Amino acid sequence: MHPVTVEELRKVIALNDLPDEHLQWIADRLEYQEFEDGAVMISKGDPADVLWFIPEGRFDFYIEVNGQKVNYYNFQNDSVSGGVGGLIPYSRMKVSPGYAYSVGKTIRYSLHKKYFQELEQLNPALIQRLIGYMTERARSFATMQLQHEKVSALGNLAAGIAHEMNNPASAINRISSELSKRLKENYRLTEKLLQNRISAEHIQSIRFMVEEKEQESKKKLSPLQKMQKEDEFSDWLEQNSLSGNNIAGETFIEAGITGEDLENVRNKVDTEAFIQVLHWAENLLISQRILKDLDESSMRISNLVGAIKSHVHMDQTNDLQATDIHRDIENTLTLLGYKLREKNITVNKVFCEDQFEAPVYVGEMNQVWTNIIDNAIYALPKNGEITIETTCDNRNVNVKIIDNGSGIQPEILSRIFDPFFTTKKVGEGTGIGLDLVNRIIKHHNGEIKVNSRPGRTEFAISIPKPEIKKTKG
Repeated sequence: MHPVTVEELRKVIALNDLPDEHLQWIADRLEYQEFEDGAVMISKGDPADVLWFIPEGRFDFYIEVNGQKVNYYNFQNDSVSGGVGGLIPYSRMKVSPGYAYSVGKTIRYSLHKKYFQELEQLNPALIQRLIGYMTERARSFATMQLQHEKVSALGNLAAGIAHEMNNPASAINRISSELSKRLKENYRLTEKLLQNRISAEHIQSIRFMVEEKEQESKKKLSPLQKMQKEDEFSDWLEQNSLSGNNIAGETFIEAGITGEDLENVRNKVDTEAFIQVLHWAENLLISQRILKDLDESSMRISNLVGAIKSHVHMDQTNDLQATDIHRDIENTLTLLGYKLREKNITVNKVFCEDQFEAPVYVGEMNQVWTNIIDNAIYALPKNGEITIETTCDNRNVNVKIIDNGSGIQPEILSRIFDPFFTTKKVGEGTGIGLDLVNRIIKHHNGEIKVNSRPGRTEFAISIPKPEIKKTKG
């Protein structure tokens, strides 16, 4: 075993001004270790029971994020880490949250935690200095945590946007192609009308009929009602010797047009001419339906863009601002819509009747809604339910997010807000979502509680409503 000298120990920045007798006391209790470049110094889950001193070399510390090891911190003999690491006195760490690898040849002196109490009696100022390094390390970890959580949230948001945009965008492509075909068909069918001497007044009567049907309030037909209407239309075609001419009754039924309506606009033209009228009208109705689909798809994209803009809090400051909590939750549900549909999850919204605006850091709170709702979706089987309740009063904003999944096991319930704790499989969770949620709620001087049993898991959030200070302008 290599003995550690006072001169060697004094090279460590955190210890360089200690009296010789204190350094000697520490040196007599150290374990000396050398690590070659790339060696694993500690692995995730290893007991955290020693304080490191690093006079030479460097350890890079990695934490698993979405199944990949991400560099979080560098321990070396500099002013940032002070050449110390591992378990610091008064730290609550029990096991290592990640992996440490040596960079170049690295020397480590280890002091077991059983000596911490004696060390504090020997040199209380040193303990406070070590706690200072621990605080700086924790701050650095928290910053990295937040950055990775934001990147993860951005990735989830991008995936959600891609899923949500795909359907209306694909629909617009299909609609464009179909509408082009229908416009070309309109030329041919209009020529047929002219060949059969269909008058302008006849075309006008059809237009008036279609416009009248559009203005009428029509209830959506049930499948049985639709079949009955189609049978009636087929009977009308047969009675008027019009069947067998590729006339789709479904198109007219969807527009609310019956055989009797068409009989009223026939205007005494012969059967051949009336068949051309029906083909022309059918093409017109299909074109109108396509345009409605186009409008719905483009509106869907517009709504998504609005939800995205509001969710990421674009064009606004990071100050405390009044926001419509209901709208923010609705936007979150919109962006997570594809996940809800994949599992056929029902969302029940029990919002307080009075619309209210709460002063919050909007971007931060949107991360809260996203994390908790996303976790609820993950926990639910197919056909599950999520219930979101809000209550309104003058003092607090209260939101409950409830799912009817299998629940959180009692033995881990107290740990779900711990940094890096996750019940998700490797690659499916960062273990920093609920820790971030907890910190955001505390930033708002609020409170978050969780109650869970099989069939009901409830996250209850309460945010006080401070007054927004008006700036002089």
